[in-house]
Amino acid sequence: MKLPFIIQQDASLKRFNTFGVEAKAKWLLRVSEASVLPELLNRPEWRELPMLPLGAGSNVLFTQDFDGVAVHYDADAMVEFPDDVSERGMRARAGAGRIWHEFVLWALDRGHTGIENLALIPGTVGGAPVQNIGAYGMELDSCVEAVEAYDRSINAMVTLARDDCGFGYRTSRFKGAEAIGRYLITAVDFRFRPDAPLMLDYPGVQTELDELNIYQPRAKDVAEVVSRIRRRKLPDPAGLGNAGSFFKNPVIEPEHADVLAEVYPRMPRYSDGDGRIKLSAGWMLDFCGFRGKREGDAGFYPKHALVLVNYGSATGRELFDFAERANDAVEERFGFRLEPEVLVL
Repeated sequence: MKLPFIIQQDASLKRFNTFGVEAKAKWLLRVSEASVLPELLNRPEWRELPMLPLGAGSNVLFTQDFDGVAVHYDADAMVEFPDDVSERGMRARAGAGRIWHEFVLWALDRGHTGIENLALIPGTVGGAPVQNIGAYGMELDSCVEAVEAYDRSINAMVTLARDDCGFGYRTSRFKGAEAIGRYLITAVDFRFRPDAPLMLDYPGVQTELDELNIYQPRAKDVAEVVSRIRRRKLPDPAGLGNAGSFFKNPVIEPEHADVLAEVYPRMPRYSDGDGRIKLSAGWMLDFCGFRGKREGDAGFYPKHALVLVNYGSATGRELFDFAERANDAVEERFGFRLEPEVLVL
């Protein structure tokens, strides 16, 4: 019988971060039942310590030990509710501990659409809303119904509707130093529209479909070509430590983008849908000479300049310092700094 929680002191976090760097937590709680969280985290020995939710650790870089309570929540049940259908479609729920790609495949097998472009993104279901994960023209918030979480500020479980989650470009109310220590996501409810249109306009997706002679694609086909592209462009964290894109793509005012376009006419630029311009952080890092550049075991992936990688034994501090030097070069060249997408601790 599985225990509802396990307590470890001075615990290694190496297996709980995809960079594979060594760090320790003063306390590590491995929890499988949400009902125990209020009592567990209100114990006197932990009540005043900072809390860090940890899933697969696919969006975190440790530069030092964590002097608090790291909580790894692993409940991963998935269920759909065919009797709960609204104008937005059928509701389904996944436990926060479920691997994200497994949930994508589960949903597609049941005919649900709306997350196929998010296939093969590393991490767990619980981490997905924190980052409002997105890829190939699609973002998670388009199909989220609600998020269930433990709220440490009131020591109770809460359910937040989609509109209360503060979703934005690679952000949410669950992200940031204060929010990270407040919320621990335990489950996510999704709504899947049966008529959700396929999004094929992102560069590379339609080309990949054409090369496979798929001219009337289904959602499963889109997920497969997205997975093919990701495998080709991005390293598998199981073989090469990384957390995917290390920096966000910057979003700037059109006037600033026009000035840059005069100096760098080949710089990619896209509308963000709200009147601002999104630029390619990867292009800028590549332009500054960081694609494939390496110092010791810290480097940027040769196939994608936006991916910081650990070639073996780099420390978190070495990785972060190398990323900062790359950011210095971007600032010197383009006049602004990139914002990390990864949580740096």
